[in-house]
Amino acid sequence: MKFWNQHKFIIRSIHQRLSRNQFLILSGVLVGLSAGTAAILLKSMVHYIHVLVNSQLEVFNYPYLNLFLPLTGILITAWVVQKFLKGKDGRGVANILLDIAQRSGVIPKFKMYSQVITSAITVGFGGSSGLEGPIAVTGAAIGSNYARTYRLTYRERILLLACGASAGIAAVFNAPITGLMFAVEVILVGVVFSDFIPLIISAVSGALISKIILNDDILFEFRSLKEFDHSNVPYYILLGVFSGLVAVYYSRVSRKIDYIFHHQLKWSPYNKAILGGLTIALLCFIFPPLFGEGYGAVKFLASNNPEGLLNGTFFNIPTENSWMIILFTGLIFLTKVLATSFTLASGGSGGNFAPSLFTGAFMGFFFASLFNKMGFHTLPVNNFTLVGMCGVLSGVMYAPLTGIFLIAEITGGYELMIPLMLVATSAYVIAKVFEPHSMDVKDLIEDKKIFTENYDENILSLIKIHEILETEYDEISTDSKLIDLLAVFKNSDHQLIICKDKHQKFAGFIWFDKVKKVLLDTDLQNKLTVEELVSKTSVKLNIEDNISKMVDYFDQTDMFYLPVFDKEVFIGVISKTKLLAAYRNKLRLTLS
Repeated sequence: MKFWNQHKFIIRSIHQRLSRNQFLILSGVLVGLSAGTAAILLKSMVHYIHVLVNSQLEVFNYPYLNLFLPLTGILITAWVVQKFLKGKDGRGVANILLDIAQRSGVIPKFKMYSQVITSAITVGFGGSSGLEGPIAVTGAAIGSNYARTYRLTYRERILLLACGASAGIAAVFNAPITGLMFAVEVILVGVVFSDFIPLIISAVSGALISKIILNDDILFEFRSLKEFDHSNVPYYILLGVFSGLVAVYYSRVSRKIDYIFHHQLKWSPYNKAILGGLTIALLCFIFPPLFGEGYGAVKFLASNNPEGLLNGTFFNIPTENSWMIILFTGLIFLTKVLATSFTLASGGSGGNFAPSLFTGAFMGFFFASLFNKMGFHTLPVNNFTLVGMCGVLSGVMYAPLTGIFLIAEITGGYELMIPLMLVATSAYVIAKVFEPHSMDVKDLIEDKKIFTENYDENILSLIKIHEILETEYDEISTDSKLIDLLAVFKNSDHQLIICKDKHQKFAGFIWFDKVKKVLLDTDLQNKLTVEELVSKTSVKLNIEDNISKMVDYFDQTDMFYLPVFDKEVFIGVISKTKLLAAYRNKLRLTLS
């Protein structure tokens, strides 16, 4: 604790002596190194869990015992989430976007470590998911809490949140450009910012510390890559279209399985974990390459050794039978989404980066090998395997630039930049045709809970109804006389009065401007009742409704005030004046 306080004192002292831009650059370095260290810790934990598990398997030497390791990992993960995280694992990039839109970029502190622990257990025991999503959440939480510690502004907090996510991705893949693209395309959607330098510095810092400590080389070294041949352009475009369709299939299957586990199965978390673990055991028994992240299986394709995929399978497939190998790889890329979805939906932790890369590699190999076998055209299989990874990732994540630079950096395939761009763009366009939003954020965008490219809507989403709710108002009963209403207006500072019926339920408004002529007519004061002057409305805005619904009500009714309810109980009103003032304040906040 003493060390931490000294650390804060030093940083705050430096903060006072540096300009804003200088301090942001320093902060980018510190956040990048911290997120990179978290990535190193995560990868090391997964490695040592693998080593420990494999050593135990060698001791017991039971056949197929490893099939039940994912079940063990998911059960342990579910126990950790329920016991220590109170059922809130906070996984997924969508949660970062939700924190940006709904909590002004304030991410709970427990996310700085929770995803490292849970994903290490899940993936370390062979769960079919990736580490990239968890490290993005971890890095974002580090950046957000750094900004909170040193009392930085909203805009600076969002920037450092993105710096952390960028550095995490850069470190886990040893790919700084990819980290930068990920932050711009995924994290900062709909956010106005101009401070690119801290973002670049943090990505470089994360990748650099990972490179120094882990000394990782290129993740996939593809052999026999051929130079780009313009005559293959139609086939690359066709591969991009196929990648987009596979990405749509991936997204829809994943969402369907997630819906079943979270909305239809009314089971305990542990029963769900058992179902998911047993399903993965069955899938891995049939298709062993589905075990774990799957990078080892992709390396068989990269090294021109697809026959190695048959190791451990109960299928008695002759290695010289190329048709069976093609069929086997085709079935693998179709079932990978099942293994990943059951892993995550049943309680495991992880992300979709690695699974989508795996799916894309096997899809690209299947595509090129099938064309070659059927004699349509001779395609470079390794080239198509590589760009297939880019295609599916771009279609699943809706981040084509991230896909392009990720594949270029982790494979050293910069000479295939044109086919990468063709496939990524084609896949992205096709996926957008069938699904306007990516699978992680679709529900949140439809509920208008996260930012989109519409900047005005993003500003409005920062406003909460309770922030502009007016709870102090004057009221009168509908059976009162006009003389009573006149007395209320005389003693009121408001231009409208709330009318309630004899059951104390909201009945409507009375506007002073609309009734002042009647009120001043002495002949009518004792003849008319308040009820005859009430302006009634069928609009009922609930305190839990989003701000867009309120704006729609204002547009549709041309009203200046809207009544707000909490479970049918009237609690106050909202005026256009307050809404516009809140909009100006939020706009100023995002630009300051």
